[in-house]
Amino acid sequence: MLAVLARHWWALVIRGAAAVLFGVLALVWPDLTLIALVILVGAFALVDGVFLLVHTFSGERSGSRWLPAVQAVVSIVFGLLVLFWPELSALTLALLIGAWALVGGVVQIASGIRLRKEITNEWLLVLSGALSVLFGLVMLVAPGAGALALVWVIGIYAIILGIALIILGVRLRGRVGTQDAAATTDTTPV
Repeated sequence: MLAVLARHWWALVIRGAAAVLFGVLALVWPDLTLIALVILVGAFALVDGVFLLVHTFSGERSGSRWLPAVQAVVSIVFGLLVLFWPELSALTLALLIGAWALVGGVVQIASGIRLRKEITNEWLLVLSGALSVLFGLVMLVAPGAGALALVWVIGIYAIILGIALIILGVRLRGRVGTQDAAATTDTTPV
């Protein structure tokens, strides 16, 4: 694998440069980034809701289906709202994301509690639900700051990721010859 990565070091550098460029643009033009984010969040919520709905009503299933069905419908409605009105303000987006996270978190907590006797490590489902509820409440209490902070976090993350990919690509560039030579002189006993 290292040999393949070393031969294609330039692809990592290009990916890193693109990530840095995206991160800088996100920080320079947060409004444009927010519109793109709105579309991505809407698409994700729609796909997530559809798959959850299909999963909920397909095959044999024990127990109640209403909790995941509610979460699926909320995700689908949220996704459609966001996709049909991508020019939603940052405030509206933050409120919708907050409500979506809050509903999803409550459903995850309820599911984790309900499944505690049937599965192990159900606390992970409860914990992820609690984090979703906390995130949802933050977005509902301070929606403006939440939306702007989200764009800034994405921008900073992209820059850090891009720099790491560029460094990795440049370091792998020097290993191209050594990895090819090591692959041809393999002395492992058969």
